[in-house]
Amino acid sequence: MDDRRQHPRYTAAALLELYEQHGETCLGRIADLSSEGFMLCSTAPQPPDILVECRLVGDDVDDLCFTADCLWSREGEAGQPSWAGYHIIDIDALNTQKLQKLLKQLQACS
Repeated sequence: MDDRRQHPRYTAAALLELYEQHGETCLGRIADLSSEGFMLCSTAPQPPDILVECRLVGDDVDDLCFTADCLWSREGEAGQPSWAGYHIIDIDALNTQKLQKLLKQLQACS
């Protein structure tokens, strides 16, 4: 398989959940994360080719807000989670700093 990632991804050692930015709907949990994107594990399949305004939350993590594009989605077998890959397309300077801090924490845990 051709891996075209340009930035290292780090496994989320702690529980990191993704919510709609302006609501309380949980989209799923982060499986791995990089400065450019993430893989999401969820109970419901995510529709590909949509933009989502996200809020990433976790213990000892400042909430991160950004917009991401769902590049692909794979529905799990019955009783199994679904997976989706996202590209972060819009993030401001403050949230970029928060993301870099989180990535350093994840790197230290791996």
